[in-house]
Amino acid sequence: MSNLVDARGLSCPQPVLLTLDRIKSLGQGELTVLVDTDTSKENVIRAAGSQGWQVKSVDAAGMEYKLILEKA
Repeated sequence: MSNLVDARGLSCPQPVLLTLDRIKSLGQGELTVLVDTDTSKENVIRAAGSQGWQVKSVDAAGMEYKLILEKA
């Protein structure tokens, strides 16, 4: 199973739902999430945090964001 959620081009709540589905299937580890709006970025970070996941890094390239989330 890939540890990548590519939610670019999707509007909320789809990026959050995809991220939460992957978080539930992984349980722990590292997950990369790609989004292309500020709203999606903030909502994914908030939703992941509610599940005990932390933001390891946020890389911005133009209007796209690469979020690295982790849970030990």
